[in-house]
Amino acid sequence: MRETHTLTDKMKQLSIILFPILVTQLGMFAMNFFDTIMSGKYSPIDLAGVAIGSSLWVPIFTGLSGILLAVTPIVAQLIGGGNKKDVPHTVLQGVYAAIALSLLVMIVGGFILNPILNGMNIEAGVRSVAGNYLIALSFGMIPLFVYNVLRSFIDALGMTRITMFITLISLPVNVVFNYLLIFGKFGFPALGGVGAGYASAITYWVITLIAFWVVHTVRPFSLYSIFRTIRKPDLSEWKELFIIGVPIGLSIFFEVSIFSAVTLLMSNYDTFVIAAHQAAINFASFLYMIPLSISMALTIVVGFEVGAKRLRDAKVYSWIGVSFALLLAVLYGVVLLVFRSEISHLYSDDDYVLELIAHFLLYAVFFQLSDAIQAPVQGALRGYKDVNITFIMALISYWVIGLPLGYILANYTGFGPYGYWLGLTSGLTAGAITLSARLIYIQKKYRKHYGLKTE
Repeated sequence: MRETHTLTDKMKQLSIILFPILVTQLGMFAMNFFDTIMSGKYSPIDLAGVAIGSSLWVPIFTGLSGILLAVTPIVAQLIGGGNKKDVPHTVLQGVYAAIALSLLVMIVGGFILNPILNGMNIEAGVRSVAGNYLIALSFGMIPLFVYNVLRSFIDALGMTRITMFITLISLPVNVVFNYLLIFGKFGFPALGGVGAGYASAITYWVITLIAFWVVHTVRPFSLYSIFRTIRKPDLSEWKELFIIGVPIGLSIFFEVSIFSAVTLLMSNYDTFVIAAHQAAINFASFLYMIPLSISMALTIVVGFEVGAKRLRDAKVYSWIGVSFALLLAVLYGVVLLVFRSEISHLYSDDDYVLELIAHFLLYAVFFQLSDAIQAPVQGALRGYKDVNITFIMALISYWVIGLPLGYILANYTGFGPYGYWLGLTSGLTAGAITLSARLIYIQKKYRKHYGLKTE
């Protein structure tokens, strides 16, 4: 990365960092996207089972991965401030923390998975697919968490194209093993939705091994000698990582888990409604990769500028990102309105399920707009290392406003299952408003702290 002086230069540099992140996020999400689509083609029960399994796994994974995302602003500010010698220790301790977190998840999951599934009002077949899908996925948990640290290090250097290429290389691996293990081709057993879990686990090992090779052998990453000197775990370094990372993880968890909570509440409806909801939320989440990628790019560029105390540049980057995300949200909102019936056919061949998916996608149009504001704003705030108030705002917006309102609308009005989606929209809108106000406050606070000359 480099210092920029004009608006055009800033837009160019942000685009250079953003585009590979977007491709990477779409590629990573495409694994879940293909899991859902291909499981749905196998049977509605497998689609519903993968939906339930994903609803339990995704908030845990994204929340804990959010903790590891702290590596990005820490490294970005170290580099921006000229403290490159401290980078290797930070990254290596992040790897240790990733291994510890993944082991903790597997141990806790071993105790609580069956009680949770048995307590849900779902068909036995759906319960079986969900449980075995998660067990299969767990074989790739350690490499997946380690990859998130290595990716954060690579991205913090502004070399986001590298992680893009890693993802593009690994994506065909996921699709091929999905095909082999879901449908039982070329002598492999037909495992249905469970096969999608094994395919994802294999893919996680592939991307982690590639990332390790890149960090260890390819310049400029090899210059940091991350793995040439193996240091023992340093709990004091973990403390700094967790001070920044835990609020990030909680903020992401509160946002993502509300979608999972809605899916779990949907278990009171029939299998067709669950399958349609999961298909629609899957596509909406696919679109969410756009503002999320902008958010991650903003964390890098804002963190770099804040580290160098160029606060005016950090502020300009923040609002360029938000404006761009909102513009794109309007465009793909129109696409959803016009082509929602055609999109539905990606997920199912059942006429009733197709009708339900198209209806759910209509509601998705509205919360995409709020997502386009709140996600980039959170990314900018992470660049400032402002994370504590953010997760409190997320908790209130999603769980105090969004979910209770959705429950009321779904159970005490004529909206039925669609009431949950109206609640989601309300929570995301509240988050967009409060987080934007927080960003404005932080920018003013930094301005006063460092003086007008840095503006």
